[in-house]
Amino acid sequence: MIVIQNVGPSSPVRIRRLWTKRILWGVLFGLMVLIYGSHAPLITLTKVDGQVPFNPSSCVVMIELSKLLISVATLVLTGGTSALHAPPPLGRVAPYAVPAVLYAVNNNLVVLMQAYMDPSSYQVLSNLKIASTALLYSLCLGKRLRPSQWLALGLLMGAGVCHSYNSLDLGDHERAEAEEGPRLYITVWGLFLVLVYCCVSGLAAVYTERVLKSQKLPLSLQNFYLYGFGVAINGLSSFSFVAGEKSFLEGYSGVVWAIIAGQAANGLLMSVVLKHGSGITRLFVISCSMLVNALLSWAILGLQLTPIFLLPVSMIGLAAYLYYR
Repeated sequence: MIVIQNVGPSSPVRIRRLWTKRILWGVLFGLMVLIYGSHAPLITLTKVDGQVPFNPSSCVVMIELSKLLISVATLVLTGGTSALHAPPPLGRVAPYAVPAVLYAVNNNLVVLMQAYMDPSSYQVLSNLKIASTALLYSLCLGKRLRPSQWLALGLLMGAGVCHSYNSLDLGDHERAEAEEGPRLYITVWGLFLVLVYCCVSGLAAVYTERVLKSQKLPLSLQNFYLYGFGVAINGLSSFSFVAGEKSFLEGYSGVVWAIIAGQAANGLLMSVVLKHGSGITRLFVISCSMLVNALLSWAILGLQLTPIFLLPVSMIGLAAYLYYR
């Protein structure tokens, strides 16, 4: 009789591989949360006399260009350049233009919305993109979520609203209204734009995940297509609308280049999550990054945290338990 040992579901090799995979995903998740959370504090550090000294549109182009160059380098190192020797079929490449268009639309919506609401209202209402992403994820990708998972996503959205509301400056409201007029406001048009922004944000994430998973291509090649369109579309937008404001690289400092490097790395890491994981993980990254943002703002910028800060922390922790249990 031949006895084969250690091949069952509880074999040491299988357990070791499982733990290695969990550790790698944990490191990936931690890096993304750290980069996302440090974005706003780093931008604050670049400000001169309260103003951002660089061209935000050019920064987006440089982020997309960085991701494109890294994708090309990865193709070269992995020997995947043979796929670029001949023009690819249009049907294979065209779907990658859609996310670039959607993200470009959203970037412009963020700017447009500021005219119809105050920044604090935008900060609170933008958390609705968690709900829109979850709904589109379920409808478009056919992923059925358990009731406990829907509850978890609801807690994530509630944690975002709670954290945003805690960040509002509601000091002497009556005096502020007498001196400066209403500080918190939103028009009907502004509310409509917020809903469009949240739907487009969710659609971009879900569509990108669908494209990356539906085509059996190396991720580096898919990134090459995706960020090639990103550079082209955002480049056209940058040079068309902001040519008269600042020169392309005006105001760039070491911190700005750090922002570009971080956001480029985060975009590439997110493509790994969408290709091999789930877009819902992106929502947890964004929610956890709010907490990192608050902690870094406290440590670097001297902003004060209140006891209410513990509420969104608890809500996010409970949401993670309910969703992944």
